[in-house]
Amino acid sequence: MKPLAIVILGASGNLARKKLLPALSILHQRKKLPSSYIVAGCGRTEHTNESFRAVLGVAGEFAESVVYKTGIAGLKKFLADEFLKRGAGEEYDTMIFMALPPAVFEKTASELCMEGFGKTARLVVEKPFGTDLESAKTLNRSLLECFPEERIFRIDHYLAKEAVQNILVFRFANMIFDSAWNSSCIESIHINALETSGVEDRGAYFDNAGIIRDMVQNHLIQLLCLITMDAPVSLSSEDIRQQKLQILRAMRIDKCVCGQYEKYGIERGVQPDSTTPTFTEMQLSVNTMRWSGVPIYIRAGKSMPRTGTEIGIRFKHLPRVLFNENDEIEPNKVIFKIQPGEGIVIDMASKIPGREGGVASANMNFCYRDTFSEQIPEAYQRLLLDAVNGDKTLFVSSEEIELAWKVVDKVGNYTSKFSYEGRVMPGTRLGIDWIDFERYKGVCEI
Repeated sequence: MKPLAIVILGASGNLARKKLLPALSILHQRKKLPSSYIVAGCGRTEHTNESFRAVLGVAGEFAESVVYKTGIAGLKKFLADEFLKRGAGEEYDTMIFMALPPAVFEKTASELCMEGFGKTARLVVEKPFGTDLESAKTLNRSLLECFPEERIFRIDHYLAKEAVQNILVFRFANMIFDSAWNSSCIESIHINALETSGVEDRGAYFDNAGIIRDMVQNHLIQLLCLITMDAPVSLSSEDIRQQKLQILRAMRIDKCVCGQYEKYGIERGVQPDSTTPTFTEMQLSVNTMRWSGVPIYIRAGKSMPRTGTEIGIRFKHLPRVLFNENDEIEPNKVIFKIQPGEGIVIDMASKIPGREGGVASANMNFCYRDTFSEQIPEAYQRLLLDAVNGDKTLFVSSEEIELAWKVVDKVGNYTSKFSYEGRVMPGTRLGIDWIDFERYKGVCEI
C-alpha cells in the first residue's frame, strides 16, 4: 500500500478523542495500517504535535505517527513535508474524516477542494447527513461538486456492529431460514432501540434532531433494509446497496405516534418549550412480493424503562391441529440482540419431559461471548479500516440517504404526540401486539 495520510478535521472534539484515535491506535497495534502512515489532527485550536498528543492521551509507538496542523490552509503541503521527513517519498494517499458539526460540512468540503484534495482524497462524513430530504439533497450536491461519489464515505456506525453484520450471514449462509423468510411464514417484524438515559450532554444537538432523525432515519431503517432485502448477486458493496435501495423504494410509514419525557424541557441545551420527540412508535410496510401484508414496527426512545437494541421476527401462529388444538402454543420467534449482549435467540416449541402431550416454549441461544474467543471490535475500528482499504460495503450512498429521508419526511401525516414519565407500555398507542422482549433480558449479557 502507498503511504497514507489520515486527516481528522475537528481533531480536538469528543469524537476524535473517544472514538477515532483509540480505534486507530488499535489498528496500529494489530498492524492493519500501511507500513508508512501519519494521523494528522486538524482544527482551529493552536497545538504543537506534543501538546496535541498529550491532550488526546496518545502515547507509545503510535504517538510518533500523530501530528497536528492548525487550519486547512496549507494542509496538502504540510502532509507532503511530513512524509518527506519520514523518507516516504512524494506519493501518498489521503483519507479525510470530517468529525465536525454538520453545519460546516459544505464549507469544509469546498476548502478541501481548493486545497487540491477533491479528486484524490477519500472523504469520510459523520452523521447526521441533512435534517430532511431537501437539506440532504443540497448537501449531496455540494459534496459531489468537490468529490466523486466513489470517494465519499458516509458513516452509519450501526452497520459496523458485529451483530448487525451477522444479520446477512444468518440469512444467506443458512438455508434452513431462507424459504421461511417471507410473508407466507412471517407475521410481523419488530425493531427496538431503547435507552434508560435521557439526552444527557447531547441536549443542544438532540433538540434540533429528535428521535426520528437521530435514530430512525439512519440506524433503524438500515437495520430494516438488512432484515428484509433479497439476496444480493455478490457481497460487493454495490450489489448489497442495490438490494437495500429496492427496499427503500418500497417502504412507507403507515402509522406513527411520538412522545416526550416529562423532564426533557429542563435538560441542558434544550429549549424549555421544546416539542422535540424523544420517543416514537411507528408501523411501516414494504410493498414487495416478499413482504406485502407484513407489518413492521419500530420503537425508539430515551428515558425508557430499559436499554436494548433488538430485532424480533415473529412467525405466524400454528393452525389448531395436533399439539396446538387448544391454540396455546406461542408462535416461533427469532430475536437478533444488537446490544447489549450480542447474539441470536430462536424461540421454539419443545416437549415437556415426562408429560404426555405437554409442550412449552424453549430458547436456542447463540451468544458471541460464549462461542468465540475473539474480542468484539468497536464499530469505528471496522469503519476506519474499510475506509483505509476503500471498501464501501458498510457505508451509505447518497441515494440511500435521500430515499430514507423521503420515507421519514412524510411522518407528519401520521403523527400524534403525548408526554410520558416512566414506563411506556408496548403497543398502547398504536394497538401493536409487541413481542415481549423482556423475557430475553439477560440472555447473552454478562
